[in-house]
Amino acid sequence: MTRTGLVVSAFSNPPELDTAVSYASLKEVAAGRLPDLFRIHTPARIVAFGRQDTHSPGYEEAVASCEEEGFTPVVRLAGGRAAVFHEATLAFSWQTRTTQPKLGISERFEFITGVLVAALGSLGFEAEVGEISGEYCPGRYSIHVSGQKVIGIGQRLVDGAAHVGGVIVVDDRTSINRVLGPVYRALDLTWEPGVTGALADHRPVNMSDVAGQVIAELGKRLDLFDLALPAGLISQAALLVPNHQPPGR
Repeated sequence: MTRTGLVVSAFSNPPELDTAVSYASLKEVAAGRLPDLFRIHTPARIVAFGRQDTHSPGYEEAVASCEEEGFTPVVRLAGGRAAVFHEATLAFSWQTRTTQPKLGISERFEFITGVLVAALGSLGFEAEVGEISGEYCPGRYSIHVSGQKVIGIGQRLVDGAAHVGGVIVVDDRTSINRVLGPVYRALDLTWEPGVTGALADHRPVNMSDVAGQVIAELGKRLDLFDLALPAGLISQAALLVPNHQPPGR
């Protein structure tokens, strides 16, 4: 099994720092200065915009809309369209070193979805993988329960490494729909609010249960060990924060 550092820390002050830390650690993994990493944490209230969103004519309006709802706009690492993170969600990312990152895209998605579906199954959820009509930030590796999307996943490649990251919606889908309404209108994206889901809507569950079960399932497949990210990396990431802010912010 691949030896993989487990990081459970959030770096959310400012909210964009979490994304900057992910990018800084990805570069360190690619260079071999850090081992493979899996990070899971509770994020700040953000709307994570994909690069495609930033080129939309309505992007500035979308940014203003999410700020009006109390969410920080962040330009994320992975692809896809705007997605929401808040205090009742879990952000996760798996960063792995590879000499040919393009060759393993599907395999990495399948690995992570396998871990997540197994984790949800252990908690009593019947989860399925695949895009469902009307979901926000659509993708073929979305995970849904009873026809509602509860997990979104994206991937980012750099020379020497890959980052697979996403969001698990444990509770409070209402806040997601509230902010996505004006954001998606501004971006001219179609979307069905009824398809947005949260695990707690289907059976009682809490954040620590979900995080613990994800880690447990991951530990069956990887050689996990607790890891604290170096202080120097966090300082380096702080310098990258402007790269993950919308222009003018």
